[in-house]
Amino acid sequence: MRTVFVDKIASVAQHNNLSRKLRVSEDIPCDEGVLLAVRVLNNKTRYNQLELISGRMATVTQGDIVVGALGHRKALHGYSGHMPENLGAGDRVQILNIGGVLGICDSAAPSVGAPFECEVLGTVLHFPYLGERIGVPARAGAHVLEADAGIDVQGVPVIAIAGTCMDAGKTAAACAIISRLRQRGYDVCACKATGVALRRDILAMEDAGATGTMIFADLGIVTTTEKNGPALTRSLLTALAARRPAAIVIELGDGLLGAYGVQAILADAAIRKALTGVVLCANDPVGAWGGTCLLRDRYGIEPVVVTGPATDNAVGISQITEQTGVPAINALTDATALGDKVAALLGAAPEGNDS
Repeated sequence: MRTVFVDKIASVAQHNNLSRKLRVSEDIPCDEGVLLAVRVLNNKTRYNQLELISGRMATVTQGDIVVGALGHRKALHGYSGHMPENLGAGDRVQILNIGGVLGICDSAAPSVGAPFECEVLGTVLHFPYLGERIGVPARAGAHVLEADAGIDVQGVPVIAIAGTCMDAGKTAAACAIISRLRQRGYDVCACKATGVALRRDILAMEDAGATGTMIFADLGIVTTTEKNGPALTRSLLTALAARRPAAIVIELGDGLLGAYGVQAILADAAIRKALTGVVLCANDPVGAWGGTCLLRDRYGIEPVVVTGPATDNAVGISQITEQTGVPAINALTDATALGDKVAALLGAAPEGNDS
């Protein structure tokens, strides 16, 4: 056990109340969510920032000592990497995402360049036993996920945002809907159920007016999968519904055919029953058509509306409407109409608050 002084603490370590001065151990359990201190060995000019526990983005430079969490990633437009089976002090890992997930990079998209190479310094320790210097490995998350978690939304309407792939405009749609619902007097909670640990999206939802937010990383999950996705979703919706909001907006990160568990979530009958409506985000008309067919044929879900880059102009909007029969509304240029479309599913706004 030795002392290190860290330069940056990634947002994946949000719930650990860490200081700059930390104790680390060279005994490293290779489990998802275990926090590590690492030294950055190279500089980058692209994809070179880290989301801190404050929510700010900070540029990472060679020599920085960073705290992140072990995990994996399977991103379409980014890094793909796996969890190491064994690690010791001095070994190499790479930073796989802006939230501070650490693993072994297997593949990199050209747009992000090679990842940050890092030297492992050790496992970050915390000391839960008052008056004793017994350190245990620190882990991501404020709570532990219950694998058999049930779901109880207590009658609160739930609007799900799904996409054809990452970067399809899901967070922009969620924020537009939240903002308009708040303008109309609805108290809205929001969460992100799938993806790789990064708080940026739920912070944007808070900025849009969500009064309560959660993300899967709050439950100690660094990267979602088809195995943990349904339980995570049931837990998040139950927890937010207990706050008794007028509506919950849930973003399903990545895409309908991605590796982060969206398919398993939509295949869960209890979750589908809790959904009031599903908004589909697509990058192009073909994706909108395919996503609509997939939702209908595989899950029996009729999308409420299509949005995303596919609706950036009148050409895409008309093609989507004609080919799918689903209304198409752009979240950036017509946010009010998109929010009003969703509000129509929720019933009357709280008395006296409708704008």
